[in-house]
Formats: sequence, C-alpha cells, structure tokens
Amino acid sequence: MKKILIALGVLVVLAIGALVILPSLVPADKIKQEVVAQVKSATGRDLSIDGKVSVSAFPSLSVQVSNVALSNPPGFQGKDMVRLGALDVRLKLLPILSGKVEVDSFVLIDPIISLEVDRHGKANWVFDSEPKPKSEAKESGGGGAGLKDLSLGQVRITNGKLTYVDGKAGTKEEVDAINLAVDLKNLDSPLKAKGGLKWHGKTIDLGVDLARPRALLDGTASPAELSVATEAVKLAFKGETSGAAIKGDLDLNVPSVRGLVLWTTGKPLDMAGSGLGPFSLTGKLAAGGTKVGLTQAAIALDAIKAKGDFTADTGSARPSLKGKLDVEALDLNPYLPPEQPAKASSTGKSDWSDAPIDASGLKAADVDFALSVGSIAVHKIKVGKSALHLALNNGRLNADLSQLELYQGSGKGRLGLDGSQPGMGLDASFDLKGLAAEPFLTDAAGFNRLSGTGNFDIQISGRGKSERALVSSLDGKGAVTFLNGAITGINLAEMVRNVGTAFTAGGGTQKTDFAELGGTFTIANGIVTNKDLALKSPLLRVEGAGTVELPPRTVHYRIEPKAVASLEGQGGKTDAGGISVPVIVEGPWDNLSFRPDMAAMAKGKANEAIQGAVGDKLPTGLLGGFGR
Repeated sequence: MKKILIALGVLVVLAIGALVILPSLVPADKIKQEVVAQVKSATGRDLSIDGKVSVSAFPSLSVQVSNVALSNPPGFQGKDMVRLGALDVRLKLLPILSGKVEVDSFVLIDPIISLEVDRHGKANWVFDSEPKPKSEAKESGGGGAGLKDLSLGQVRITNGKLTYVDGKAGTKEEVDAINLAVDLKNLDSPLKAKGGLKWHGKTIDLGVDLARPRALLDGTASPAELSVATEAVKLAFKGETSGAAIKGDLDLNVPSVRGLVLWTTGKPLDMAGSGLGPFSLTGKLAAGGTKVGLTQAAIALDAIKAKGDFTADTGSARPSLKGKLDVEALDLNPYLPPEQPAKASSTGKSDWSDAPIDASGLKAADVDFALSVGSIAVHKIKVGKSALHLALNNGRLNADLSQLELYQGSGKGRLGLDGSQPGMGLDASFDLKGLAAEPFLTDAAGFNRLSGTGNFDIQISGRGKSERALVSSLDGKGAVTFLNGAITGINLAEMVRNVGTAFTAGGGTQKTDFAELGGTFTIANGIVTNKDLALKSPLLRVEGAGTVELPPRTVHYRIEPKAVASLEGQGGKTDAGGISVPVIVEGPWDNLSFRPDMAAMAKGKANEAIQGAVGDKLPTGLLGGFGR
C-alpha cells in the first residue's frame, strides 16, 4: 500500500510539473501561423496577429492574443473589418480529457467592428471562400463538439465599438462603449446577458434572460425576458420564445415622441402643433416570420387613450394591416397647424390648389380597420360618438361611417377615395338629420348667417389630378332642409314693405326668420344648380333658383319673396298669392351681396304683380322705395 501511495504521489507531482512546463513547450509562433492560415482558408481574408501569443495551462488551459485584426475585402472603406485589442480564451481542463470543449471564459477587449454595405449592395461580412464539400464537413464535424453542445461559459465584451456604413443610402451609424457580459454554461442552462452601450450620445442598458437557449435551435418553447432602457425609451418583454417566434407581454414607454425622433434621427420632427409628447403601449405581443400581432393593447398618446387589437403581415408586396381601435376622446388639435385664412387670388376670391394630388400613400398597404370614437375635435369642429370602418386595397379606400353624432344631429355616410390611377377619385354619400346649423357652420367655416335644424341627403363623385380639377369634375345630387331658423344679413319681410331700406338699413342686424327652408340640387362639372328653393314663414313665402359655382367659389342666385295673407309656416302653400319683389344674391362665398332685381322692376313686372295682388290698397310710399 505504501508503494502505491508513493507511486500516486509521483504521478501527481509529474502532472503538476507538466502543467507548469507545458506552456513553455507550446510553440506560440507555430500556433499563430496555423491560425492565420486556417482563417485565410476559411474566409479568404487576412488575419494579422501583431501582438504576443501567450499560453497557460493552470488553473485552466488559456490562450491570450493581443493586437488581432481581420482584413476587409478590397473596395471597402477601412483596412480591417474586425480589430481586437486583446482576446483571452480559457478552456476547462477536465472536459478536454473526455473529448469535450467547454469554454470557461471568452473575453474580447477593445473590439472594433466595422460593418459596411457598398454602393452595389455587397456586404463586407459576406465571405468569398467556397463552402466545404458535404462529405468533408460531415467528417470534420463528426468527432468534435457541435453547435448543439456549445458551452461558452462567461463571455465578456469590454469597451467595444461597432460602426455600420450603408454606401447605397449614404448613412453611417456608430455604437460605442459596448460592455456586455453573457453567461452560458450550456444550451440547456439559462442564458443571461447584461450590459450597455452608447448610441447618439445616450447610454442604453440591455438585459436578456433565456431559460433554455436550445429552444432557438429546435423550435421548442422557452421562457424569455428582454429589457431595453434609456432616458428616451423603455421597452420590456416577458413571455416565451419558440425558435424565431415570440409571444408574451409587451410594455413600451416613451417620455416624448418628439424627443425620441430627435435622438434617433438627429433632426426635430417636422410636424406642426404641440402634440406628440408622452406615449405608452402595453399588450400581448405575438411575432413570427412575417406576421406580428398585438392584442389587448392599451395605448396612450398625450391626452388620447385607446384600446384595440392589431395584426400585420409583411409577407406580400404590400403590407397587410388589420385591427380595431376604441378611442375615448380624439382631440386632433395638438397635431394640426394653426388655421390659416383662405388663400386669395388676384380677384380677391378664395382659390383651389393646382398642385398635383399625391395619392401614393393609398398604395402603401392594404388595410382593414374599425375605429370607434367617443368624441373628435378638429380645429373648432366638435364631433360626437362615431364609428368608422376603413377598407384599403390596392390604392382604393372605402370608409363606411355607420354612426355619426354631429352638433345635436345624427347620421351615417360613405366615402370612397380611388388613388389607383393618377390623381384622386371621389365617391361619397351622407345622410344627416337634426344638425344644429349655426354652431356647425360657424365652427366649420366661420359662416354665421344661417341658423336652424338641418337635414341633409347628399351624393357626390368626381376625379381629378389636382384639387381644382377634382372640384371642377364633381357630379351628384342632394336635398337640404332647415327648420325653425333664420337668415342673417337680410330682412325679406322688410324688403317687401320697403325695398329701399331693406338693403341699406341695419346692416348685419337684418334677419329673416323662417319655419322651413329647403330644396333639392344637382351637381354637374362642379356647378351646383337649384331650381326649387322654398322658404316658408308666417306672412312670407320665398322661392329661389340659381347656381353655386364650386371652381371659382361664387354664387349666382335669384330669390322671389312674397308677402302673403297666411299665418301658416311649415306645410303652408308655396304658391299663395302676394307681393313679389325679386332679390339677386351673388358674389364670392366669403363676401355675398344682396340687391333687388331692378331690371325686372323697370320692365313693370314688379308693379304688375303688386297691382294684381292688392290693387289700390298698396300702402303709400312702397313704389317710391324702388327708386331709392
């Protein structure tokens, strides 16, 4: 027994001695030459090792190499694709004795990685060497450790830098101060990575926790967590991964969208208004291949809060987007430029734009989307509860408004936009009942000369390559009725009593009350024509006909008011006999003028109508008013 113990002791001493003297027996220069040759054979690139190669065998087998560089192929900007200040690899001894390779630590010190795509789209990380024949690859991989047996131990990157240059786009991005620690014992043990980097002057903290890395290879499921945090954005994901697919809980928080854009692009967001501040998003994320889905989403942007579900598929020529969104209150004013006065032409009339209509946005994607909103605010316009379904396919948009609450009224409508051909096609219809006309027209167009409860039924269509061409092509028809309202700026009853003062006295205080006002119209080539306007109020009837020319934004209208011996308002006869004094309404929309039809009076038509209606009972002074 004593001899056996002595023998074992001698073996231990010899083993320790071998470990101590082994590094001095390893030819470092030979290793360097062999590594350079193998890299050249495998990649077609030159590997330079200008620093010292050190080998040690205790307490683990390790190799330290300094000043290492892998060359770029010809035609790229820099000399080297990768340069390392130092590389330190340590292997566990005992697994080597059993034929396995287990990395105890792998440390990259001061790595500089330069990735580049040239003007022709060629990348410097694509190697030109021919792949090994299948038989050779099978033989070379049969006796060693494969990817499925990978064990990296602890991997650290210290003070790294990554540069990406896109020669086709003319852009360059740099990431520096890369410090990352990765712990991976084997593919069936948890992978944990933690570290940070600096991009555009801001530090980004990163964290990855993958319970079972082998899932990335065999497609099985594994719990996974990811976190990205910087002062401009915070992102957290907790769920599971299965191969290249993930699903789980997503939490995104952005203190300022404008700040995020400025940080990522280096330019302020070119958008008017004061909106796009805080943004947050939570929901269930599922992504794999070309499909991404987000369900049970809760979204907040500034004061806007919404819930919804979304899916996207980028696998076809045009991305396909589907979803629904329920918004509590949608105030668009923080995202809109201030209202500008209408552009005036040399004639003083508002004008349409001749700039070509760009409808390319309608071809960007196919969309199937449902939107419900508790309320909407656009400039001064306030819209109540509304429901809209959008269907966009190959440049054609159909918007079905199944619910609309607008200034005490309610209705529905449909809007079709066709951008599949040059310019824009329009096809729309609206049915609205009970609209409070005065507040709506005031908020929408600054027009406060008409009050009452409005009912509308309108169909319109057209196509044009510019705004002016589109308006000039409009065709359609409709019916409009206002109940229990007034027209401000003219007093038709006073006009009948005294034509001279009706158009000069009182100015904006003049008003014509009515119980019912309405008619039908047609639109042809942008010209709105009405032939049956009728206004009914006690002791007064008004008939009218004329045109509204949309391209020049002008009005040419003739109104014939009558003073009648009837107290009937709504439902009263329009042909009740009485005094008729024609009125001409004409001019640009924003500056209408009213005047009596003097030509008709000069021909005696007005006098004949008056004499036939009341004979010698006409009050003194009425005819004198015609000449004032």
